[in-house]
Formats: sequence, structure tokens, C-alpha cells
Amino acid sequence: MGYRGPLPQRAVSRVNGCVSALRTSPRWGRLVSRHITIVTYTGRRSGRTFSTPVAYRHAADTVTIGVQLPEAKTWWRNFVGEGGPISLQLNGTDRTGHATTRRDEKGRVTVTVHLSD
Repeated sequence: MGYRGPLPQRAVSRVNGCVSALRTSPRWGRLVSRHITIVTYTGRRSGRTFSTPVAYRHAADTVTIGVQLPEAKTWWRNFVGEGGPISLQLNGTDRTGHATTRRDEKGRVTVTVHLSD
């Protein structure tokens, strides 16, 4: 049975802070950054800018993000339908792109980012 409901904000903030610190650490940063990036986007309804660490796969001009526990998270919903702009850090460089969300028949959620030049 999967998790249902929102995650406590305090716990999410603590985990995201730890992951972000690992990405920038002199000892672990290079290794962690190969698998974890920070995505930044503007909320559709709030208009606020958010940043969150996510695991990703990068191939050519496409970044794929598998959303774990999608029912407990909301960030990916900003890219349903037509999708929207997003930025992320790859190899120490800020990149921009267009993200779209797809939910498969098993309920798994994937965000695909097509990078800009």
C-alpha cells in the first residue's frame, strides 16, 4: 500500500536541506551532483519561486525525473498538461528548459525536461 497524504513540511525541509548540503560539500558534492539536482520553478497558482532537490537522469538535451511518492508531493503538478519553464543545475551550470509531467497506468509520475540551448 502506497503513502497517501502530504508529507510534514518540517521533515521535507530538513531532508531537502541535508541533500542540498551534500551537493555542495567538498567531499561528497561531485558524487551526489551526478544523481541529484536542484530544480527551480514558479508555482502556477501562487506565482512564488520554489527550489527543491530531485534525483535525475540526463541524456543529450533531456533530463528525466522520476517522482517518488507522487501523491505526497505537489511540485510536479506545475508541469501537467502544457508543462512549463524550469531551471536546474547540471555540472555546476544553471540550465533552463521546458518540463512536462506524465503519469503512467500504474500511477508512476515522470517529469521530462527538454533543455534549451
